[in-house]
Amino acid sequence: MIESFREAFGRALVELGEENPNIVVLDADVKSSTKTAYFERAFPERFIQVGISEQDMVSMAGGLAIGGKIPVVSAFAAFLMRAWEQIRNTIARDNLNVKLIPTHSGFSDHMDGSSHQCLEDIALMRVLPNMTVVVPADAPSVPVLLKQVIELEGPVYMRLGRDHAPRVYDSPKLKLGKASVLRKGSDVLLVAAGVMVSVALETARKLEERGISAGVVDMHTIKPLDEETLLRLAAKVDLVVTLEEHSIHGGLGGAVAEVLSEKMPKRLIRIGTTEFGRSSRDYFSLLERYGLTAESVVKKVEVMLT
Repeated sequence: MIESFREAFGRALVELGEENPNIVVLDADVKSSTKTAYFERAFPERFIQVGISEQDMVSMAGGLAIGGKIPVVSAFAAFLMRAWEQIRNTIARDNLNVKLIPTHSGFSDHMDGSSHQCLEDIALMRVLPNMTVVVPADAPSVPVLLKQVIELEGPVYMRLGRDHAPRVYDSPKLKLGKASVLRKGSDVLLVAAGVMVSVALETARKLEERGISAGVVDMHTIKPLDEETLLRLAAKVDLVVTLEEHSIHGGLGGAVAEVLSEKMPKRLIRIGTTEFGRSSRDYFSLLERYGLTAESVVKKVEVMLT
């Protein structure tokens, strides 16, 4: 079943707003696209339309956090990065309780090209002290993780795509900071985040048909990384593969490589991007172009294991 990350976010935000009157939502003139418009309709007095001024929006959110509110900041991921200095110096440095929740990450804004496709944000957020980094795998994961993000004291970056969200879970039981083991395997471990979790599951099924046993982990919390689960499962296989709709530099692949190189040297393939995206009428053609399909991953795994 294909669902929508942003729809799940918008609806979950309203439900949490009903439970917690301290939640305030700030938007950068994209409320209809991020679906924060749902929150505006339900709680107009707690919705702030800042306009196309992401730096001001983040700084304003910092002030609201100091005042005891729980600000949720939403924009397209690529344009929220314009405010990285404010995120660093105000939000992360002062450890403020601000929730940064952009949509349209990765290639999901496929028609608008590389200017709108954000493939660097996990790396930029992961490097910041105090920042928790979360990437839900599908629409049902969004409300479960969003509730925990709101309850967590401190800054969080929760990365969402646009609409392509193949269902991974029916009733997800997820915990921030704890990886979700979806499948066990003895030959290869596929560690994925976001929409690539569904690709990892498809890859594992295809590998099984070829006699290769593949485990799958949804590493929805990239920082802090669940090192215990990663090392326990990596010890049982010959190869670890990371899959992310992001640059292989500094993202999930980088985080996993850091842990393995220090604590358990292991053969590793990092699957993601190494260049800017491009415009396409078809989201799936971009995934295929950049090797983010099950067929492409299967080929790489077979080469490494033969």
